[in-house]
Amino acid sequence: MLKLDILAFGAHPDDVELGCAGTLMSAIGEGKKVGVIDLTKGELGTRGTTSQRLKEAQLASQVMGVSIRENLGMADGFFENNKENQFAIIEIIRRYQPTIILCNAPEDRHPDHGKGAQLIVDAAFLSGLVKIQSTHNGLPQTPWRATQVFHYIQSRNLTPSFVVDISAYIDKKMEAILAHSSQFYDPNSNEPETFISGTAFIDFVRGRAKELGHQVGVEYAEGFITQKLLGIRSFDGIIQQTT
Repeated sequence: MLKLDILAFGAHPDDVELGCAGTLMSAIGEGKKVGVIDLTKGELGTRGTTSQRLKEAQLASQVMGVSIRENLGMADGFFENNKENQFAIIEIIRRYQPTIILCNAPEDRHPDHGKGAQLIVDAAFLSGLVKIQSTHNGLPQTPWRATQVFHYIQSRNLTPSFVVDISAYIDKKMEAILAHSSQFYDPNSNEPETFISGTAFIDFVRGRAKELGHQVGVEYAEGFITQKLLGIRSFDGIIQQTT
C-alpha cells in the first residue's frame, strides 16, 4: 500500500494545478508523498477533448512530481454528492490514508467546485466510520480519517484561513498549469475563447499568488480555507514578516 501525506482532489483536470500546485511541490520537496485525484475528465469544457485532457494531466503530474494521479470518471457538470460517489471517494481515502486532504473551494464560479468540495468533505468524514464497510480489490478496507481537509482558493476572492509560501515553486506551478495546453493561452489555437484561455487569466493566477504572498511578506503564496479549528505545536513555522 502507498500511504500518502497529502491527497489533493479536483473536480476537473487542472483544478489542482491552479489551486495548490505550488503547495504540493513544496511538500514533495520536503520528502512528502503526494497524490492527485480528478473527479471528472472535464468533458464539458469548451476546448480540448477528454483524451487530450488526460494526457495533459499526466504531463502536469510529471512537472509536479506527484506519486499517483487517478481520474474517477464522474460526470462533468452533473455528478452528485450521493452515496455512490461518496463510496468512490471513501475507497480512495482508505486506500491511500492521507494525513491531509486538499479539495476545491467551498463555493466558486463553477458549480462543480463547491459541489465537489462538499462531496470530499462528506466522504472524508464517512471514511472514518467503522460501520461503513468498503473494499479494494475484493479485500476489506480499514476506516481512515485525515487529520485535516483544506479548501484551496480558486476564482472567487475568498478570504484564506492561512497561506503557504510557494515562492520557490511559482515558475513550476505555472509550467504545470500550462501543461494543460488545450485549456489555456495558445496563440496558435483556433478554438473559441473562454474565461481561462487568454493571457489575462494566466496573469490573474500569478497575480493572485503575488497578492497573497505580499500579505505575509513573501513573494508568492497559495491560500487555503479550513472549516475545522487548526492547532499548532510550535510557532517556529510562522513566517516572520518585515515591518
